[in-house]
Amino acid sequence: MNILKNYHYGIPKYELSEKVFGLFNHVADNWEHTLLRGFDDTFLTPHSRYTEIKRYDIEKVSDLEILASSEQAGINIVADKSGRQIFITGHFEYDRLTLNNEYIRDINRKLNIKLPENYYPNDNPNNNPVHKWCAHANLFFSNWLNYYVYQGTPYDLNTLYE
Repeated sequence: MNILKNYHYGIPKYELSEKVFGLFNHVADNWEHTLLRGFDDTFLTPHSRYTEIKRYDIEKVSDLEILASSEQAGINIVADKSGRQIFITGHFEYDRLTLNNEYIRDINRKLNIKLPENYYPNDNPNNNPVHKWCAHANLFFSNWLNYYVYQGTPYDLNTLYE
């Protein structure tokens, strides 16, 4: 197993034997965090990756907080205590067909790839995927822009790190 170190905090990334690929349910580890304001009890996030980070490695870093995770996909959202650094392993930014296009690409490359989990209705790639994560994606980015960029950035940038 190859282990890569995260640039900012030295947290290892572990290679997986199989791609985490699909649409996965997540829950908040901290419902009171501003980035998750207005989120439902569970929310979906697309994932497409061959690596993971482990909860116990993140919990060793006192400046970091796990905000959301999934039993199937693992850690999804991590932030530092200041809110200036936010790390996401999922892909809120994916549109309806991104996982579909990745699946077709991988099939055409003759890769050993499974269907994206929880993505196609009835697990049939001929069915058009339902875009079920868009509202939470927009809410997440709206919360970030409002609370951390707009409200959290001082008028005088020289005072930003005071």
